[in-house]
Amino acid sequence: MSNQPAEALRDLFQRAVEVADPMKSLSAFLPEKPGGRVVVIGAGKASARMAEAVEAVWGPCEGLVITRYGYGRPCQGIEIVEAAHPVPDEAGLNATRRLLSLLEGLGEDDFVLALISGGASALLTSPAGEISLSEKQLVNQKLLSSGAPIGQMNTVRKHLSAVKGGQLAAAAYPAHMQALLLSDVPGDDPAEIGSGPTVGDQSSQDDASAILDNWALEVPDTVKNVLAGPTGVIPPDDERLSRVTNTIFAAPSQSLEAARALAKGLGCDVEILGDALEGEAREVARAHAGLALERQRARGAGGRPLLLLSGGELTVTRNGNGVGGPNAEYALALALALEGAQGIYALACDTDGVDGAAEVAGAVIGPDTLSKAEVKGVSASAALGENDAHSFFEKIGDQVVTGPTLTNVNDFRAIWIE
Repeated sequence: MSNQPAEALRDLFQRAVEVADPMKSLSAFLPEKPGGRVVVIGAGKASARMAEAVEAVWGPCEGLVITRYGYGRPCQGIEIVEAAHPVPDEAGLNATRRLLSLLEGLGEDDFVLALISGGASALLTSPAGEISLSEKQLVNQKLLSSGAPIGQMNTVRKHLSAVKGGQLAAAAYPAHMQALLLSDVPGDDPAEIGSGPTVGDQSSQDDASAILDNWALEVPDTVKNVLAGPTGVIPPDDERLSRVTNTIFAAPSQSLEAARALAKGLGCDVEILGDALEGEAREVARAHAGLALERQRARGAGGRPLLLLSGGELTVTRNGNGVGGPNAEYALALALALEGAQGIYALACDTDGVDGAAEVAGAVIGPDTLSKAEVKGVSASAALGENDAHSFFEKIGDQVVTGPTLTNVNDFRAIWIE
């Protein structure tokens, strides 16, 4: 590994991604393949890789999983369908209908393996009531731009869906279902991963309506009508969920611990700030900048580097028209708050390789970030005002571009303090 901080940070991120690869982490949680009919279903940005890992152990299987465009994997029997994320499309809608058809008529002796990862909220698409796909897309776009935390977004999604909030599992009843989940949510709550298609939920339509009102989101009348009527969301004690087992096989905490071990091997002291951080990206960045400067002053000169690690899911309230995502916005706001402080470097990336809607994982910063931008004639503060962090880092050459990582344990942030 390189001793240069920026390169070391990239290596630490790569290690965090590697440890969450389903090909390395899923098999230990996979039961023996049952006798009788077995159907494999799934959705999410890591679901095709998960299906590949299942067939590496079980051999060819009947089934269908839905993943993001560009995230498909070769499978022996399971069909892989690619669709849009983070805003659903027609491909996801049609694939979800076909996936549900595989569950029709299953009996008590049949077995369903459900593979769920982050991204399933958009990829598993079946609007409730009379809501059209275009209306579902509109609501999803508004939620993503609102700054609402992921838990609140998922509450709304569940009550506007015919498949989330335990409804996928209910469709498989009375078959036994084993759901293997790859967590990308703060707190690793199974009900929040992919909006909980295999997990019951106690929230109500009134809760969903209150969230829309709180964030001042105008929605079509069809959406209001669905929220005014009976919900399809399944309560946790419903009989149809009695034959479902939900198991998380990989989570952000494991990736942070792997990065910690690697950093200690480099001679760093490591402090983990938490694996479930939430909040507005630029506000968290300002708080972390203050913490980094405080830690640097307290340690003095000549000591071991200190690494601050954190995970979770930050949000962005979109006010500008730029191209950005929560990790790049965090990095840009951090650079501005640090004002070129010497000896402090940072990386912020999404472990799925996609920050926001851009095909970019995130960015790295260092003491020279703002001076490099000045040479290029780029204003960091203007870019932040326009939510244009990806364009900013592209112009100064400090983007982190991984391509599809085939996993998803959410944000990875690391601050290197010399």
